[in-house]
Amino acid sequence: MKNYVIGLDYGTDSVRAMLIDTENGQELASNVCQYKRWATKEYCNASANQFRQHPLDHIEGLETTIKYVVQNSNIDPSLIRSICIDTTGSSPVPVTKDGIPLALTEGFEHNPNAMMVLWKDHTAINEANEINELAVNWGGENFTKYVGGIYSSEWFWAKILHIAKVDTAVKDAAYTWMEHCDLMTYLLIDNKDLKTFKRSRCAAGHKAMWHEDWNGLPPEEFLGQLHPYLAALRGRLYDETYTSDLVAGNLSQEWATRLGLTTDTVIAVGTFDAHSGAVGAKIEENTLVRVMGTSTCDIIIDSKESIGTKTVRGICGQVDGSVIPGFIGLEAGQSAFGDLLAWYKELLLWPTEHLLATSTLLTDVQKQQLKAEMSDNLIVQLTAEAEKIPLSESVPIALDWINGRRTPDANQEIKSAISNLNLGTKAPHLFKSLVNAICFGSKKIVDRFEEEGVKINSVIGIGGVARKSPYIMQTLANVLNKPIKIAASDQTPALGAAIYAAVAAGIYPNVIEASQKMGSDFDGEYFPQLDKVAAYNKLLLAYEQLSSFADPSIKKLHHEQYV
Repeated sequence: MKNYVIGLDYGTDSVRAMLIDTENGQELASNVCQYKRWATKEYCNASANQFRQHPLDHIEGLETTIKYVVQNSNIDPSLIRSICIDTTGSSPVPVTKDGIPLALTEGFEHNPNAMMVLWKDHTAINEANEINELAVNWGGENFTKYVGGIYSSEWFWAKILHIAKVDTAVKDAAYTWMEHCDLMTYLLIDNKDLKTFKRSRCAAGHKAMWHEDWNGLPPEEFLGQLHPYLAALRGRLYDETYTSDLVAGNLSQEWATRLGLTTDTVIAVGTFDAHSGAVGAKIEENTLVRVMGTSTCDIIIDSKESIGTKTVRGICGQVDGSVIPGFIGLEAGQSAFGDLLAWYKELLLWPTEHLLATSTLLTDVQKQQLKAEMSDNLIVQLTAEAEKIPLSESVPIALDWINGRRTPDANQEIKSAISNLNLGTKAPHLFKSLVNAICFGSKKIVDRFEEEGVKINSVIGIGGVARKSPYIMQTLANVLNKPIKIAASDQTPALGAAIYAAVAAGIYPNVIEASQKMGSDFDGEYFPQLDKVAAYNKLLLAYEQLSSFADPSIKKLHHEQYV
């Protein structure tokens, strides 16, 4: 008998459902739904680093995409054994005592503070600083030691603390908070007991300072020094956490009817997109999987014996079972990767768009066609011209911190910078400098892992940038001085979620075996060009010098390290 599973992948802009044959990982149907409220940036204020999403975008997207793949696959619904959901994170949502997102209740429908606080929201910088100061000085265990020693404004407690301080109404109405992956999983299952609901080990360990060493989340004594609300919230959250190869519950009758499935379908414990993407790319021990899109997440697994008692400085956490049960999952990443290039594209298009708006020479249809053509071709043309610029030619030096620095050593307060501009600097020179910057930022992550004793034997690239930009990937291979394999699947996070689902349904005994059978193949590999590696090392030194100027906390490296 054939068995099928669904991986549901929530990205920043859209959600995708994929129906997968568990025998071979073949995609039988897929569907994407854009978030319509997010598309107009409702509830967002980019100048204040506020990025919020309405839960209805996610609920509507879930129903639309899963119904589509069920109806268009010609598969007997009883053969669809399991669903697993991956999402961005940390993206916490305030909910009522009944587990209803606060934004779906009267009086909070349009309150940004009642929405999901998206991963890229940095309104909680001050609160993250408070957490870091307290963690070092309160006199007890340092609860940040397994999340790199620095707590980020992108994460769970900082975001909740910020909302509690700025919006009393939301604080008083929010009985508890759920990570996005947990909320969507909870929404689908029949068991509505919040206290016994199985929360994601991945989300809790990497973003909420959950660890076995202190029996779960930080204690009330610690949280209460930040805010009384956090101390009270601690008891309304969770004690245990669970890996995504386990069953969270069965699909409820309500959602079985809405989706065209049966209540025999099981729902796996939720997870984060980068971690499921690594599973979809057949991650192995000491393999760095780079999930490259608007931002990056860098995922490694290592054995418990190899990690031992050491804690890796400046990363986004090391968590038992967050990627592959039985291994330590380690996460790092960049707050902006594709976002840096998207910012530059928007900057260049601004004059044309505004001049077109006032032009009387073209019809509205012609204006829209011209804008679309320019938008589609701009990065292509910049790439072609940037590739022609020899490394010996003077190009600007840029930092990739356009949205702060995620790792190594989280600091969302620092800004990007560009140096070495002159009258000969053209748009392709700047584009080349930005591509170099995101690759140099990647190099610093690899360096940190290796400095801390985490071996990297191979590198895999997944995501939109990895699949679509040979220029960036070749530059990255040269900067890292390592070969990079490219996963063939365009949707490795959804595929990884499907792999978790297959294990939760009992079709495979473990994630490693399921990943080898169902995971993505590879359709390309970039090798370092040895004649360019040395040139990039010199440019990297200039990046280091600019980094030290922009952030004096960075220790300058000796020049001879790169010579």
